[in-house]
Amino acid sequence: MRNAATQSQANDSHSGLTERLARWATRFGGKADEAAEESVSARTPPGKTFNREVDRRRQLYQDIGAFLFAHDLDLTPLNFGVAHDYLTGNDHGIEKAVAAVLSERGKITNSWVESVVASAPNKDVTADTLHDMLSKVEDNLNQFTGLVDDSRNSAKDYGAALQEQVRDLSDEAKAEPVLGRLITLTRNMVEKTRQVESQMRESAKQTKALQQSLESARRAAEQDHLTGLPNRRAFEATLTAETLKAQNCREPLSVAFCDIDHFKLVNDSHGHETGDRVLKFVSGLLAKISGDKCHVARHGGEEFVMLFRGKTAAEACEMVDAARADLSQRSLVNRATGERMDRITFSAGVANVLAYDDPRAALKAADRALYLAKEHGRNRVYLAAEVEA
Repeated sequence: MRNAATQSQANDSHSGLTERLARWATRFGGKADEAAEESVSARTPPGKTFNREVDRRRQLYQDIGAFLFAHDLDLTPLNFGVAHDYLTGNDHGIEKAVAAVLSERGKITNSWVESVVASAPNKDVTADTLHDMLSKVEDNLNQFTGLVDDSRNSAKDYGAALQEQVRDLSDEAKAEPVLGRLITLTRNMVEKTRQVESQMRESAKQTKALQQSLESARRAAEQDHLTGLPNRRAFEATLTAETLKAQNCREPLSVAFCDIDHFKLVNDSHGHETGDRVLKFVSGLLAKISGDKCHVARHGGEEFVMLFRGKTAAEACEMVDAARADLSQRSLVNRATGERMDRITFSAGVANVLAYDDPRAALKAADRALYLAKEHGRNRVYLAAEVEA
């Protein structure tokens, strides 16, 4: 057992590590203090100083620092990344691998982190991957074009040779040899045609396979791997497109920001696999609302965003609140243990997108309303005040 002095040194070391983490994040993330100050002033009602995003990031830095310190891991980008992916659920494979080794050994090491990262399959759709795919498609198209040109030239050559031989058919002395040459020309032409057809079929097959790969890559780049919902990148593109449609059609457009209440407690109490199932359950509940004019996406972690075209903010608020009430009345059970879980709820904020100059400003307004819902007791939906625009 550690004595008081040793414990004090450990706490000081932990505190110092957390400060170093914060400085390291500031170096890579820009002027964090200035950004935080600006964000707080934009969000803060008179007499209050809070910022949900800053508080969340600060807590995440502390959690990562505590994780690295608890396992005596070096402060490296690799270890920081694994800790981040494990604590946030950003990479499901890393999360499961860490959970498994913690269950078996109770601790992870620098060498283990290096080995698990090295062996993990890279599921990211990188720019290089897309570039290679597009290059292959381009090569196939060029090859196809070349085959068409060759076929056209062969047909021209065959036609010219045929005309030359036909002229000699009027001479009876030359007729027999000409027929032999015509037969040879035709056979050669038929053989070339077969070769071109075979090459074109193969090229078409490869092009189709590459098109399918590109489509899969596009879907992977825009889909959340855990819930199957569109991810943040896809939602941002949808938000821009739906804003233009709503403006052109003179339709209302509303956005909702939802966050599962006390989700960290779910992971801490029941494990990350159960937490994943909760995320899937909530995503399925929200996805039931989606349609041609309602888009639901996972924004990250335990956050979801919803976009309603054709619905005023008040109408969207009623729909989100109905989903909230539905979830709060469910009684969920931990599948692994059979243990009844504490009631799962979410809080949300809703904003009128067209009340703001920029749709991202509307999303921030919904986030501010969500923060107030959290602060005032959770398990509720708040409507953003449009006078903030």
